[in-house]
Amino acid sequence: MKRRKNLLIIAGVTLLLTSFVVQASMPVPDLLPFGQLKLDMDETEEASQEEEQISGNSAEESVSENDAETAQDVLNEDAIGSGAIFISDKTAEDYELAYERAKNANWGYTNLGIADVSDNLNIRAIAAEDGRLVGKLPRNAACEVLDADDTWAHIKSGSVEGYVSLDYLLTGVPAKFKAEELAVTVAKVATDSLKVRAEANTDSEVITLVAMGEELEVAAVEGDWVKVLLDNDEVYVSAEYVEVSAELGTAVTMTELLYGQGVSDVRVDVCQYAKEFIGNPYVWGGTSLTKGTDCSGFVMRVFQKYGVKLPRNSRAQANCGTTIKVSEAKPGDLIFYAKGKTINHVAIYIGNGQVVHASSPKTGIKISNISYRTPFKAVRILYD
Repeated sequence: MKRRKNLLIIAGVTLLLTSFVVQASMPVPDLLPFGQLKLDMDETEEASQEEEQISGNSAEESVSENDAETAQDVLNEDAIGSGAIFISDKTAEDYELAYERAKNANWGYTNLGIADVSDNLNIRAIAAEDGRLVGKLPRNAACEVLDADDTWAHIKSGSVEGYVSLDYLLTGVPAKFKAEELAVTVAKVATDSLKVRAEANTDSEVITLVAMGEELEVAAVEGDWVKVLLDNDEVYVSAEYVEVSAELGTAVTMTELLYGQGVSDVRVDVCQYAKEFIGNPYVWGGTSLTKGTDCSGFVMRVFQKYGVKLPRNSRAQANCGTTIKVSEAKPGDLIFYAKGKTINHVAIYIGNGQVVHASSPKTGIKISNISYRTPFKAVRILYD
Protein backbone atom coordinates (compact mmCIF):
# COMPACT_ATOMS: atom_id res chain seq x y z
CA MET A 1 0.00 0.00 0.00
CA LYS A 2 2.82 2.33 0.94
CA ARG A 3 4.70 1.42 -2.23
CA ARG A 4 1.67 2.23 -4.43
CA LYS A 5 1.31 5.59 -2.81
CA ASN A 6 4.92 6.42 -3.50
CA LEU A 7 4.57 5.46 -7.18
CA LEU A 8 1.58 7.77 -7.57
CA ILE A 9 3.49 10.68 -6.01
CA ILE A 10 6.46 10.13 -8.39
CA ALA A 11 4.16 9.95 -11.44
CA GLY A 12 2.43 13.20 -10.44
CA VAL A 13 5.67 15.06 -9.99
CA THR A 14 6.91 13.79 -13.38
CA LEU A 15 3.77 14.98 -15.13
CA LEU A 16 4.01 18.34 -13.45
CA LEU A 17 7.64 18.80 -14.49
CA THR A 18 6.83 17.70 -18.05
CA SER A 19 4.04 20.29 -18.22
CA PHE A 20 6.38 23.09 -17.13
CA VAL A 21 9.03 22.09 -19.71
CA VAL A 22 6.48 21.98 -22.51
CA GLN A 23 5.00 25.38 -21.54
CA ALA A 24 8.42 26.95 -21.18
CA SER A 25 9.43 25.81 -24.66
CA MET A 26 6.30 27.32 -26.33
CA PRO A 27 6.16 30.95 -27.73
CA VAL A 28 5.16 33.58 -25.21
CA PRO A 29 1.91 34.63 -26.95
CA ASP A 30 0.59 31.11 -26.54
CA LEU A 31 0.63 31.73 -22.80
CA LEU A 32 -1.92 34.57 -23.21
CA PRO A 33 -5.66 34.10 -23.29
CA PHE A 34 -7.15 34.05 -26.80
CA GLY A 35 -9.11 37.24 -26.33
CA GLN A 36 -6.08 39.18 -25.20
CA LEU A 37 -4.04 37.87 -28.10
CA LYS A 38 -6.74 38.98 -30.58
CA LEU A 39 -6.86 42.44 -29.06
CA ASP A 40 -3.11 42.89 -29.37
CA MET A 41 -3.15 41.68 -32.96
CA ASP A 42 -5.94 44.19 -33.81
CA GLU A 43 -3.93 47.01 -32.25
CA THR A 44 -0.82 45.92 -34.13
CA GLU A 45 -2.67 45.79 -37.45
CA GLU A 46 -4.30 49.19 -36.80
CA ALA A 47 -0.92 50.64 -35.91
CA SER A 48 0.51 49.16 -39.08
CA GLN A 49 -2.37 50.55 -41.12
CA GLU A 50 -1.94 53.94 -39.46
CA GLU A 51 1.75 53.88 -40.35
CA GLU A 52 0.89 52.97 -43.92
CA GLN A 53 -1.73 55.76 -44.03
CA ILE A 54 0.71 58.29 -42.63
CA SER A 55 3.30 57.12 -45.14
CA GLY A 56 0.71 57.35 -47.89
CA ASN A 57 -0.31 60.87 -46.85
CA SER A 58 3.31 61.95 -46.91
CA ALA A 59 3.66 60.61 -50.42
CA GLU A 60 0.47 62.39 -51.48
CA GLU A 61 1.67 65.61 -49.87
CA SER A 62 5.00 65.20 -51.64
CA VAL A 63 3.25 64.65 -54.97
CA SER A 64 1.00 67.65 -54.33
CA GLU A 65 3.97 69.84 -53.53
CA ASN A 66 5.74 68.68 -56.67
CA ASP A 67 2.60 69.35 -58.68
CA ALA A 68 2.38 72.84 -57.20
CA GLU A 69 5.99 73.52 -58.08
CA THR A 70 5.44 72.27 -61.60
CA ALA A 71 2.30 74.35 -61.93
CA GLN A 72 4.14 77.39 -60.65
CA ASP A 73 6.82 76.75 -63.23
CA VAL A 74 4.09 76.67 -65.83
CA LEU A 75 2.59 79.85 -64.42
CA ASN A 76 5.95 81.51 -64.70
CA GLU A 77 5.71 80.71 -68.39
CA ASP A 78 2.44 82.69 -68.43
CA ALA A 79 0.30 79.61 -69.10
CA ILE A 80 -3.34 79.98 -68.18
CA GLY A 81 -5.57 77.06 -67.13
CA SER A 82 -8.18 76.18 -64.53
CA GLY A 83 -5.89 73.65 -62.86
CA ALA A 84 -3.17 76.21 -62.41
CA ILE A 85 -5.57 78.70 -60.82
CA PHE A 86 -6.36 76.47 -57.86
CA ILE A 87 -2.76 75.55 -57.01
CA SER A 88 -1.22 79.00 -57.40
CA ASP A 89 -1.42 82.04 -55.20
CA LYS A 90 -3.02 84.06 -58.00
CA THR A 91 -6.75 84.62 -58.12
CA ALA A 92 -9.12 83.72 -60.93
CA GLU A 93 -9.51 87.45 -61.57
CA ASP A 94 -5.73 87.74 -62.03
CA TYR A 95 -5.83 85.07 -64.67
CA GLU A 96 -8.87 86.50 -66.41
CA LEU A 97 -7.11 89.87 -66.65
CA ALA A 98 -3.90 88.25 -67.85
CA TYR A 99 -5.83 86.28 -70.45
CA GLU A 100 -7.60 89.36 -71.75
CA ARG A 101 -4.34 91.24 -71.98
CA ALA A 102 -2.66 88.41 -73.83
CA LYS A 103 -5.64 87.91 -76.14
CA ASN A 104 -5.77 91.56 -77.12
CA ALA A 105 -2.04 92.26 -77.34
CA ASN A 106 -0.97 93.61 -80.75
CA TRP A 107 2.35 95.38 -81.04
CA GLY A 108 1.93 96.88 -77.58
CA TYR A 109 -1.75 97.81 -78.02
CA THR A 110 -4.51 96.33 -75.84
CA ASN A 111 -7.47 97.68 -77.84
CA LEU A 112 -6.03 98.38 -81.25
CA GLY A 113 -7.46 100.96 -83.65
CA ILE A 114 -6.36 101.65 -87.24
CA ALA A 115 -7.17 104.85 -89.16
CA ASP A 116 -9.39 103.87 -92.09
CA VAL A 117 -9.15 107.04 -94.18
CA SER A 118 -7.73 108.10 -97.53
CA ASP A 119 -5.48 110.82 -96.05
CA ASN A 120 -5.52 111.83 -92.35
CA LEU A 121 -7.99 111.42 -89.51
CA ASN A 122 -8.48 114.50 -87.34
CA ILE A 123 -7.88 114.08 -83.60
CA ARG A 124 -9.88 116.58 -81.53
CA ALA A 125 -9.64 117.75 -77.93
CA ILE A 126 -13.31 116.93 -77.27
CA ALA A 127 -15.82 114.54 -78.83
CA ALA A 128 -17.35 117.11 -81.17
CA GLU A 129 -16.93 118.09 -84.81
CA ASP A 130 -15.98 121.62 -83.81
CA GLY A 131 -13.48 120.43 -81.19
CA ARG A 132 -9.97 121.91 -81.28
CA LEU A 133 -7.53 119.89 -83.41
CA VAL A 134 -4.75 118.33 -81.34
CA GLY A 135 -3.23 116.09 -83.99
CA LYS A 136 -3.76 113.93 -87.04
CA LEU A 137 -3.77 110.15 -87.40
CA PRO A 138 -2.35 109.32 -90.84
CA ARG A 139 -3.97 106.68 -93.01
CA ASN A 140 -3.27 103.18 -91.62
CA ALA A 141 -1.67 104.56 -88.45
CA ALA A 142 -2.40 102.82 -85.14
CA CYS A 143 -3.83 103.97 -81.83
CA GLU A 144 -4.94 102.67 -78.45
CA VAL A 145 -8.72 102.91 -78.08
CA LEU A 146 -9.25 104.04 -74.49
CA ASP A 147 -13.03 104.26 -74.68
CA ALA A 148 -15.78 104.59 -77.27
CA ASP A 149 -19.47 105.24 -77.74
CA ASP A 150 -21.57 104.92 -80.89
CA THR A 151 -20.00 108.00 -82.50
CA TRP A 152 -16.60 108.89 -81.01
CA ALA A 153 -13.53 106.98 -79.88
CA HIS A 154 -11.20 108.30 -77.19
CA ILE A 155 -7.72 107.34 -78.40
CA LYS A 156 -4.02 107.72 -77.69
CA SER A 157 -1.40 107.43 -80.40
CA GLY A 158 2.23 108.35 -79.90
CA SER A 159 2.12 111.48 -77.76
CA VAL A 160 -1.35 112.53 -78.98
CA GLU A 161 -4.54 111.88 -77.01
CA GLY A 162 -8.00 112.95 -78.12
CA TYR A 163 -11.16 111.95 -79.95
CA VAL A 164 -11.77 110.65 -83.48
CA SER A 165 -14.87 109.73 -85.40
CA LEU A 166 -15.59 106.01 -84.97
CA ASP A 167 -16.79 105.89 -88.60
CA TYR A 168 -13.17 106.15 -89.77
CA LEU A 169 -11.53 103.79 -87.29
CA LEU A 170 -11.06 100.03 -87.62
CA THR A 171 -11.28 98.18 -84.30
CA GLY A 172 -11.47 94.60 -83.08
CA VAL A 173 -10.72 91.75 -85.48
CA PRO A 174 -10.65 93.96 -88.64
CA ALA A 175 -8.00 96.15 -86.99
CA LYS A 176 -5.88 93.11 -86.12
CA PHE A 177 -6.03 91.77 -89.66
CA LYS A 178 -5.14 95.20 -91.03
CA ALA A 179 -2.24 95.48 -88.60
CA GLU A 180 -0.82 92.20 -89.90
CA GLU A 181 -0.59 93.82 -93.32
CA LEU A 182 0.77 97.13 -92.07
CA ALA A 183 3.34 96.22 -89.41
CA VAL A 184 6.83 97.27 -90.42
CA THR A 185 9.91 95.67 -88.89
CA VAL A 186 12.26 98.43 -87.81
CA ALA A 187 15.76 98.66 -86.36
CA LYS A 188 15.98 101.31 -83.67
CA VAL A 189 19.43 102.84 -83.37
CA ALA A 190 20.93 102.21 -79.91
CA THR A 191 24.21 104.09 -80.27
CA ASP A 192 25.17 107.75 -80.60
CA SER A 193 26.06 107.66 -84.28
CA LEU A 194 25.42 104.49 -86.26
CA LYS A 195 27.44 103.84 -89.43
CA VAL A 196 25.36 102.75 -92.39
CA ARG A 197 27.40 100.70 -94.89
CA ALA A 198 26.92 99.69 -98.50
CA GLU A 199 27.77 96.04 -97.76
CA ALA A 200 27.64 93.75 -94.73
CA ASN A 201 31.24 94.16 -93.59
CA THR A 202 33.36 96.71 -91.74
CA ASP A 203 35.55 97.34 -94.80
CA SER A 204 32.58 98.57 -96.81
CA GLU A 205 31.92 102.23 -97.61
CA VAL A 206 30.14 104.26 -94.91
CA ILE A 207 27.16 105.80 -96.68
CA THR A 208 25.85 107.95 -93.84
CA LEU A 209 25.47 108.22 -90.07
CA VAL A 210 22.18 107.81 -88.22
CA ALA A 211 21.45 109.35 -84.82
CA MET A 212 20.40 107.42 -81.69
CA GLY A 213 16.70 106.67 -81.47
CA GLU A 214 16.05 106.84 -85.21
CA GLU A 215 14.25 103.88 -86.79
CA LEU A 216 15.28 102.21 -90.03
CA GLU A 217 13.00 99.88 -91.95
CA VAL A 218 14.33 96.30 -91.90
CA ALA A 219 14.56 94.31 -95.11
CA ALA A 220 16.29 91.24 -93.60
CA VAL A 221 18.42 90.10 -90.68
CA GLU A 222 21.61 88.44 -91.91
CA GLY A 223 23.63 87.15 -88.98
CA ASP A 224 25.62 89.99 -87.42
CA TRP A 225 24.20 92.48 -89.92
CA VAL A 226 20.77 93.92 -90.56
CA LYS A 227 19.79 94.88 -94.09
CA VAL A 228 17.74 98.08 -93.89
CA LEU A 229 16.00 100.41 -96.31
CA LEU A 230 17.48 103.86 -96.26
CA ASP A 231 14.65 105.53 -98.10
CA ASN A 232 14.65 103.31 -101.22
CA ASP A 233 18.22 101.92 -100.97
CA GLU A 234 19.16 98.61 -99.35
CA VAL A 235 22.11 99.12 -96.99
CA TYR A 236 23.54 97.49 -93.86
CA VAL A 237 23.99 98.24 -90.16
CA SER A 238 25.60 96.19 -87.41
CA ALA A 239 23.02 94.14 -85.49
CA GLU A 240 24.98 94.88 -82.31
CA TYR A 241 23.90 98.52 -82.29
CA VAL A 242 20.19 98.27 -83.13
CA GLU A 243 17.03 96.87 -81.56
CA VAL A 244 14.76 95.11 -84.05
CA SER A 245 10.98 95.12 -83.49
CA ALA A 246 7.66 95.33 -85.36
CA GLU A 247 5.99 98.75 -85.34
CA LEU A 248 2.86 100.47 -86.56
CA GLY A 249 2.62 104.13 -87.58
CA THR A 250 1.35 106.64 -85.02
CA ALA A 251 -0.24 110.09 -84.91
CA VAL A 252 1.36 113.39 -85.83
CA THR A 253 1.10 116.11 -83.19
CA MET A 254 -0.02 119.63 -83.97
CA THR A 255 3.39 120.78 -82.75
CA GLU A 256 4.84 118.90 -85.69
CA LEU A 257 2.45 120.79 -87.93
CA LEU A 258 3.26 124.27 -86.62
CA TYR A 259 6.16 126.64 -87.31
CA GLY A 260 8.33 129.17 -85.60
CA GLN A 261 7.94 132.94 -85.56
CA GLY A 262 8.92 134.99 -88.59
CA VAL A 263 8.06 132.36 -91.20
CA SER A 264 6.32 133.78 -94.24
CA ASP A 265 2.82 132.72 -95.18
CA VAL A 266 4.00 131.11 -98.38
CA ARG A 267 6.44 128.88 -96.50
CA VAL A 268 3.74 127.81 -94.05
CA ASP A 269 1.37 127.16 -96.91
CA VAL A 270 3.93 125.04 -98.81
CA CYS A 271 4.52 122.88 -95.75
CA GLN A 272 0.82 122.52 -94.94
CA TYR A 273 0.11 121.52 -98.53
CA ALA A 274 2.94 118.96 -98.55
CA LYS A 275 1.64 117.38 -95.34
CA GLU A 276 -1.80 116.86 -96.80
CA PHE A 277 -0.33 113.86 -98.63
CA ILE A 278 1.20 112.08 -95.63
CA GLY A 279 0.40 108.37 -95.89
CA ASN A 280 0.01 108.36 -99.66
CA PRO A 281 2.05 105.75 -101.56
CA TYR A 282 5.64 105.85 -102.72
CA VAL A 283 6.08 104.78 -106.35
CA TRP A 284 9.51 104.86 -107.96
CA GLY A 285 9.37 107.14 -111.00
CA GLY A 286 5.90 108.38 -110.04
CA THR A 287 4.82 112.02 -109.82
CA SER A 288 1.24 111.75 -108.52
CA LEU A 289 0.73 113.16 -105.03
CA THR A 290 -2.29 110.90 -104.54
CA LYS A 291 -1.63 107.74 -106.56
CA GLY A 292 2.11 107.49 -105.97
CA THR A 293 5.35 109.42 -106.30
CA ASP A 294 9.03 109.15 -105.47
CA CYS A 295 11.00 111.71 -103.45
CA SER A 296 11.89 114.13 -106.24
CA GLY A 297 8.47 113.77 -107.89
CA PHE A 298 6.89 114.71 -104.57
CA VAL A 299 9.02 117.87 -104.22
CA MET A 300 8.50 118.81 -107.85
CA ARG A 301 4.69 118.55 -107.65
CA VAL A 302 4.41 120.39 -104.31
CA PHE A 303 6.37 123.40 -105.55
CA GLN A 304 4.68 123.36 -108.92
CA LYS A 305 1.48 124.50 -107.16
CA TYR A 306 3.34 127.68 -106.12
CA GLY A 307 4.74 128.48 -109.55
CA VAL A 308 8.23 127.07 -108.85
CA LYS A 309 9.47 124.79 -111.61
CA LEU A 310 12.00 122.18 -110.52
CA PRO A 311 13.87 119.44 -112.43
CA ARG A 312 12.65 115.84 -112.22
CA ASN A 313 15.46 114.19 -110.21
CA SER A 314 17.02 115.03 -106.84
CA ARG A 315 20.58 115.59 -108.11
CA ALA A 316 19.36 118.24 -110.55
CA GLN A 317 17.13 119.82 -107.89
CA ALA A 318 20.17 120.17 -105.62
CA ASN A 319 21.70 122.56 -108.18
CA CYS A 320 18.74 124.93 -108.05
CA GLY A 321 18.34 127.95 -105.78
CA THR A 322 20.97 128.87 -103.19
CA THR A 323 22.98 126.44 -101.10
CA ILE A 324 22.69 127.19 -97.37
CA LYS A 325 23.88 125.58 -94.16
CA VAL A 326 21.58 122.85 -92.89
CA SER A 327 21.45 124.68 -89.55
CA GLU A 328 20.03 127.76 -91.35
CA ALA A 329 17.14 125.88 -93.01
CA LYS A 330 13.65 127.37 -92.74
CA PRO A 331 10.31 125.64 -93.43
CA GLY A 332 10.00 125.22 -97.20
CA ASP A 333 13.75 124.77 -97.84
CA LEU A 334 14.98 121.53 -99.41
CA ILE A 335 17.17 119.01 -97.58
CA PHE A 336 19.25 116.58 -99.64
CA TYR A 337 20.76 113.25 -98.62
CA ALA A 338 23.49 111.26 -100.32
CA LYS A 339 24.92 107.79 -100.75
CA GLY A 340 28.59 108.47 -100.32
CA LYS A 341 28.87 111.77 -102.16
CA THR A 342 26.11 111.09 -104.66
CA ILE A 343 22.77 112.76 -103.88
CA ASN A 344 19.95 110.21 -103.97
CA HIS A 345 17.14 111.67 -101.85
CA VAL A 346 15.34 114.96 -101.21
CA ALA A 347 12.90 116.16 -98.55
CA ILE A 348 11.09 119.38 -97.63
CA TYR A 349 12.05 120.94 -94.31
CA ILE A 350 8.93 121.76 -92.26
CA GLY A 351 10.48 123.23 -89.12
CA ASN A 352 11.05 121.85 -85.61
CA GLY A 353 13.88 119.67 -86.88
CA GLN A 354 11.66 117.67 -89.21
CA VAL A 355 11.17 116.95 -92.90
CA VAL A 356 8.33 115.55 -94.99
CA HIS A 357 9.29 113.25 -97.84
CA ALA A 358 8.30 110.30 -100.01
CA SER A 359 10.45 107.72 -98.26
CA SER A 360 9.94 104.11 -99.41
CA PRO A 361 7.33 101.72 -100.83
CA LYS A 362 6.37 100.49 -97.35
CA THR A 363 6.12 103.82 -95.54
CA GLY A 364 5.08 106.15 -98.37
CA ILE A 365 4.99 109.90 -97.71
CA LYS A 366 5.92 110.55 -94.09
CA ILE A 367 7.45 112.93 -91.56
CA SER A 368 10.95 112.16 -90.25
CA ASN A 369 13.54 113.90 -88.14
CA ILE A 370 15.94 115.88 -90.32
CA SER A 371 18.78 113.74 -88.91
CA TYR A 372 17.14 110.37 -89.61
CA ARG A 373 20.21 110.11 -91.82
CA THR A 374 23.02 112.62 -92.18
CA PRO A 375 21.90 115.61 -94.30
CA PHE A 376 24.26 116.25 -97.21
CA LYS A 377 23.07 119.64 -98.39
CA ALA A 378 20.36 122.28 -97.92
CA VAL A 379 18.98 124.50 -100.69
CA ARG A 380 16.72 127.56 -100.56
CA ILE A 381 14.37 128.07 -103.48
CA LEU A 382 11.80 130.30 -101.78
CA TYR A 383 12.78 133.94 -101.21
CA ASP A 384 10.82 135.99 -98.68
